[in-house]
Amino acid sequence: MHNWRVADFHCDALSKMLMDPALPFEHAPKLDVNLERMREGGLGLQAFAIYLPEVLGRGKFEHVMGQLDIYRKRVQVSKDRSEGIHTLLWREQLTQVGQLDQTWGLLTLEGVDGLEGNLFYLELCYQMGVRIVGLTWNYANWAADGVLEKRGAGLTEKGRELVHLCNQIGMLLDVSHLTEKGFWELADLSERPFIASHSNSYTVCPHVRNLKDDQIRAIIARDGRIGLTFVPWFVKQEGEVHIEDLLPHIEQVCSLGGERHLMMGSDFDGISTYIQGLEHTGHYPRLMDSLLKYYDEHLVRGWMWDNAMSYLGQHLPESHPSMTFK
Repeated sequence: MHNWRVADFHCDALSKMLMDPALPFEHAPKLDVNLERMREGGLGLQAFAIYLPEVLGRGKFEHVMGQLDIYRKRVQVSKDRSEGIHTLLWREQLTQVGQLDQTWGLLTLEGVDGLEGNLFYLELCYQMGVRIVGLTWNYANWAADGVLEKRGAGLTEKGRELVHLCNQIGMLLDVSHLTEKGFWELADLSERPFIASHSNSYTVCPHVRNLKDDQIRAIIARDGRIGLTFVPWFVKQEGEVHIEDLLPHIEQVCSLGGERHLMMGSDFDGISTYIQGLEHTGHYPRLMDSLLKYYDEHLVRGWMWDNAMSYLGQHLPESHPSMTFK
């Protein structure tokens, strides 16, 4: 077992817990990401996405608040709950993140449907601890088109206002799920480097959710980050998928200059089929062992932890007395 920490920039445990309120975060086997498995896998930081499942119908702010409430009451450490995870909000906290006796969470929003076009709701999410926003899931909403929307449009006028507000308040941006047109529009508008939290290489596996080489180059040129994802059909077009099938994606990103821009973005709890041997977050040591057969330790450590931390160290907001999270 390595003494390294792992940072994973995407999971859907909160939406699973929203749909099944009986699931205990501490040890539920139905959760790919639970506290027990995070400790087993050496997770120092896990990003928890607020994703609104399609069965909820039209996205509403109450659904966003519902998942924030689940996080605060059932996942996060509090004065009433000693078992749980700490929440990363500010750059100053990064000196504590990575200590072997603590696990940390980072809140993200996967698609702004639930903000209902109200930019004040974005500010509320920020005040409640959300630090990264992806404009869309797979389809169109009030801000932009997602990758499965056939017209492939970019950002709406309101979506552009959203990006400007993110720039203003310090909310980071995520382009996974965004159309190519939207990607390039956001790239022009974003004042900070952005991430693709859970996307692989389109050249290696031509799935619409993966990134084309020019997109990867653009993220690298801006010093953003790309989260390698474990969704089997983003890794390989057909057949059983094994851990070694991730290697061509790593090679492709690195060949474009991205060895310091690659990180992890599993999409655990958002998938029901898995890479063989990588079925939940407790299996990260298996992935590390596989990668160490082919790559130097400093590279693997970078992909697992250092690259994500250097990004957050530069771009997370600094705390401000008026911004509190209780």
